[in-house]
Amino acid sequence: MKEKESADISPVNFHCIDAIEVSLCIERQGLVFYEKAAKSVGNPDVKKMFARLAEEEKEHIQSLQAKARFLQPALVKKTSSRKHVDEFIAGQLQGRVFPDAKAWDASGGAGISSDIEALDLGIQSEKRSIEVLQELLAQEKKIDVRVIFSHLLVEEKKHLAALEELRGTFSAGKN
Repeated sequence: MKEKESADISPVNFHCIDAIEVSLCIERQGLVFYEKAAKSVGNPDVKKMFARLAEEEKEHIQSLQAKARFLQPALVKKTSSRKHVDEFIAGQLQGRVFPDAKAWDASGGAGISSDIEALDLGIQSEKRSIEVLQELLAQEKKIDVRVIFSHLLVEEKKHLAALEELRGTFSAGKN
């Protein structure tokens, strides 16, 4: 995400379930990216890293879906529009955090020609995810919404650290 784009995230009045939906969107994008990246790289260490991150994204998705199911009975009585969440996801997240799945498929790997480029794209994507989550946290006042975004932020930082560590081995000439 470019500097200007990140400043374009306009404040949204999220509820807890909305934060879960936003988090699910980010996690699903990450899952698609890491699954496709694992299939397109050659280095066994990079392939293993992407496969591990894909598995972690699956676990995060399952956890978020369980939270959503838990909240669902309390939400049946609420009739508030979900339009603002759908618009936020479409306008601010879809294809802007991780590479768009359609673009990835059309280009046969989002134009990635090496394992290093794949790692760099993963690092850039995690950084954009962290940036988006930090902006959402800065705008949010509700503690339950902040908890959802904070938890995902911690996970995204772990992914970034793992990718940067592996990328560092390439810079050091170990691979």
